[in-house]
Amino acid sequence: MICVGIDVAKDKHDCFILSSEGEILADVFTIPNNAEGFDHLLQMIRNCSRPQDKIKVGLEATEHYSYNLLGFLLDKGMPTYVINPLYTNLYRKSLSLRKTKTDRVDARTIATMLMSDVDLKSYTDTAYHNEELKSLTRYRFDKVRERAKLKQSVSRLVTILFPKLEKLVSTLHMASVYALLEELPGAKQIAGTHLTHLKSLLQTASKGRCRREMAMALRDTARCSIGSVMPAKSLGLQHTIRLIRELDAEIDDIETAIQAIMEENRSPIMTIPGIGTRMGAMILAEIGDFSRFDSPDKVLAYAGMSPSTYQSEQLSLSGTYSHMEKRGSRYLRYAL
Repeated sequence: MICVGIDVAKDKHDCFILSSEGEILADVFTIPNNAEGFDHLLQMIRNCSRPQDKIKVGLEATEHYSYNLLGFLLDKGMPTYVINPLYTNLYRKSLSLRKTKTDRVDARTIATMLMSDVDLKSYTDTAYHNEELKSLTRYRFDKVRERAKLKQSVSRLVTILFPKLEKLVSTLHMASVYALLEELPGAKQIAGTHLTHLKSLLQTASKGRCRREMAMALRDTARCSIGSVMPAKSLGLQHTIRLIRELDAEIDDIETAIQAIMEENRSPIMTIPGIGTRMGAMILAEIGDFSRFDSPDKVLAYAGMSPSTYQSEQLSLSGTYSHMEKRGSRYLRYAL
């Protein structure tokens, strides 16, 4: 058995190669994060091994920094293990009482973990290619949160510029209201608009659903509104609505890409009542390859949703007092 520990960084990677007999085949050496460095690592592994040797390569999960190296190792047929940094940190502390953490120490720790044959599962091509779905679902999640903040800004600005508008419509965040506020960002502007133009604006934006009575109610309410006349706030409202429209278009593009991947995967998760494409995609993206887990309990622990346990001789906190561990992917916990 040949175990290779790699501590991943942005510009370089520290590597360490150990044999199953505990012999150091290659003390810590550094490779640059480029094609030449990857080829040097592969050559070092081949120099330290024989054809009949089993090779295990381990590295920490460091998001985008490890992605290119991981793809290279998988393409070369190297059994690769992606290890949770929390796991390596605990394992390193168990080896020594000294508070020591360096890139060289981490490379040795990872190789030793592989040698101890702890319950590790190798990374698969399925998990690697699943990264595209993960990138899309996380990107969409962040965009939706960004849009939600902008919608809060719209509500806050409307409260200043036209307070009673919110009571006249079912929600501020619909196409007809956005079209109205983008052109007439305040009670004073709406009050001074000709009724025919106001009706035409609303009908066009709502595709005929808004009638003349709505336009009259808006204008009459605006004329007696206490809304402030603040050009700076009105400008901010117009710009915020434009940003929301741009985000809507971006989110639609992302969801189209997610839909295409999910249709290709044909996952049975979509047959579960209550799980749609977006949530199903997020769950699949965050969990990756289900074969990595031996039981549902391990999936639960991976999501950080398993109950924590604190117990001593005189104090026991369990059952009602247990809290979620909240470790792992926050995106997966959100979806679940």
